[in-house]
Amino acid sequence: MNAYDYIVEKQVQWALNRGIKLDGSKGERGRRTYTKELNQNLFHPLSSLAREQFEKGDGNEINGEADNPPKMHALHSSSALGVNIFQYWQDKNQVSVIAAACGFCQSGNDVSGKIIFEDKYIITPAFKKSPNIDVVIHNKPSSKVSRFAVECKFTEAYATRVHGGLKEKYFDKKYLDQEIWSDISQTFSLAKSVSPDDHHFHYLHVAQLIKHILGLKNHVGKNGFKLLYLWYDTLGEAGSLHRKEIERFAETVKADDINFISMSYQELIGILSSRHRDDHPDYIKYLTERYF
Repeated sequence: MNAYDYIVEKQVQWALNRGIKLDGSKGERGRRTYTKELNQNLFHPLSSLAREQFEKGDGNEINGEADNPPKMHALHSSSALGVNIFQYWQDKNQVSVIAAACGFCQSGNDVSGKIIFEDKYIITPAFKKSPNIDVVIHNKPSSKVSRFAVECKFTEAYATRVHGGLKEKYFDKKYLDQEIWSDISQTFSLAKSVSPDDHHFHYLHVAQLIKHILGLKNHVGKNGFKLLYLWYDTLGEAGSLHRKEIERFAETVKADDINFISMSYQELIGILSSRHRDDHPDYIKYLTERYF
């Protein structure tokens, strides 16, 4: 069994053990990996604020049709996983707790204000769409770093679909002010190497991460954000190669003083468990039973 199928099947067994009936990817057709109701896939129901944020996003996460269920209904949905991790702390008004667990700041540091799902950051008005970042923590005005951004991945790295490269328009002065590349020469070279197609990275979606960097940099400056790549780890060759690609990317962008960090969901859940199990037992139990 490959890494993708292993993760999906683990989620299917979790659902079946709880008596959750599943739909196929096309309603009655396709692999049965979708919950009939969104709340069956979430620890807490989606808040009205989070629902509004996802509806404004471009991912069609919570809207679907009879033969095409919403993406967030999928047991292997990275959006559902992100909500299950982050929304809890928003609801508790303790955003700084999850920020610290992610390695953005020290424990007890009260710099964080609110969490936004599917937050958009314009690279240039000339582009029709702007990058949607999965989770962004907006910090208080007193914080030296304005944004803690998180790109969340579950099964995507291990799927058979090839990641797209960076379109040539990102290097065309007609569309994009070249000043945006001026102080990130190593990232620029990497971007050119994955344009128009990416033949260098199989597991890591490099073009997407570079878009996030450009959008955040354009909005808050190179020193105004930290970007976390939060991924689901797996045993075997796929997991090992994925980690090596993350390390290659991190080495490149850090040479440009971009504050990029990475962490697996298993590492994050382990940190949350060690620090907060006594005070948040139901939350920790859910995460460890389902994802650990």
